[in-house]
Amino acid sequence: MIETHCHLDYLKQAPLAEIIQMSKQAGIDKIITIGVDPDNLDLVFEIAKNHNDIYATQGIHPHDAIKATDADLTKIAQRMGHPKIVAVGEIGLDFYYNHSPKDVQIDLFEKQLEIAIQKNKPVVIHSRDADLEMMEILEKYQARMTRKGVVHSFSSGLELAQKAITWGFMLGFNGMVTFKSAENVRAAVELCPLEQILLETDAPFLTPVPHRGKENAPFYLPFIAHKVAEIKQLDQQKVIDITTQNAEKLFRF
Repeated sequence: MIETHCHLDYLKQAPLAEIIQMSKQAGIDKIITIGVDPDNLDLVFEIAKNHNDIYATQGIHPHDAIKATDADLTKIAQRMGHPKIVAVGEIGLDFYYNHSPKDVQIDLFEKQLEIAIQKNKPVVIHSRDADLEMMEILEKYQARMTRKGVVHSFSSGLELAQKAITWGFMLGFNGMVTFKSAENVRAAVELCPLEQILLETDAPFLTPVPHRGKENAPFYLPFIAHKVAEIKQLDQQKVIDITTQNAEKLFRF
């Protein structure tokens, strides 16, 4: 299995080497740790460089859009040629928390989409309470994005899901699929073809049932595979095989 989205630099429950070993024992072959702000870009890059089978992204999350500088964008662009950097992300829009002004979020998102286009890299997209604006922006850029990307931690409406699928993006699903109240997430799983689904944990957040209350970690990924298989009424091994192929195809590692 491939853990396509987590934050290894945030995990506190055990030393990183121990978490990596436990993940391998759980069947996790590769892990992508995500860049989110100017302060952790270097850290996730170093984690990826120093560990086999760990890869990273470089990008600035909408929460931190107001902190982004031209130097940060230059750094992100320059690192896209490194074999351990697999995507521009985590980028996007978050109008739920609005930690950064909407216009600043939109401007930074579009600048990072341009980097992905110029460097021929996929994107890892965060979208919360921003369906309309996200659809408008992706519609504007998607034809120039040869490698598309993933709308991660998908919890948006089915209209955005359908448009993203039609444009060739993948949808990333995590522990939310196991939450009792997350019928909208399970509906998106039903809608999305298996060939466009990625599995992720978003650790340390969104720990799946039955481990709610504990810090999330990549080794809980099998619980998500199990739930997706149940929703899709498919064999769990088929879900694992196809989603692994999806990740390998998108991130090219």
